[in-house]
Amino acid sequence: MKIIKDKQIIEDSWQHIADDEEIGSGDITVSLSRWNSDKNTLANHSGNIGVRIAPDDNVGDIADDLNKINLIAVELPAFTDGRAFSHARLLRSRYGYEGEIRAVGKYMADQAFYLQRVGVNAFELEDTEEYPAVISTLNDFTVKYQTSTN
Repeated sequence: MKIIKDKQIIEDSWQHIADDEEIGSGDITVSLSRWNSDKNTLANHSGNIGVRIAPDDNVGDIADDLNKINLIAVELPAFTDGRAFSHARLLRSRYGYEGEIRAVGKYMADQAFYLQRVGVNAFELEDTEEYPAVISTLNDFTVKYQTSTN
């Protein structure tokens, strides 16, 4: 599968592991609840570790573990749910997270520019045919009136 990272379409090496699924090898993401319950086991994982943040999750719950996490996937269950914007902003500005923040789920290409402004640097969409539109929207505005994380 392909994603957009840093305005480039690239191959994705990450696997999303369900809470009841066995952890294999390679780069994986797990839910916040699984991270909290299995973080000691996951620390010995041979690949990179990522955490998926659901809209109802509190990003402060992983603040002390951010140095162990290579990717944070903020989930957007619907384009009308803006909590992922807040999660990304808090991760970058309050907690100083410098790793990859990836938007996953159901959002519109038009929202990519604004997701980028709050700290998202990677985009995973269900419809990969929208990737050129997403890359285009990332450059929609050249003048910004407000400060942001980028």
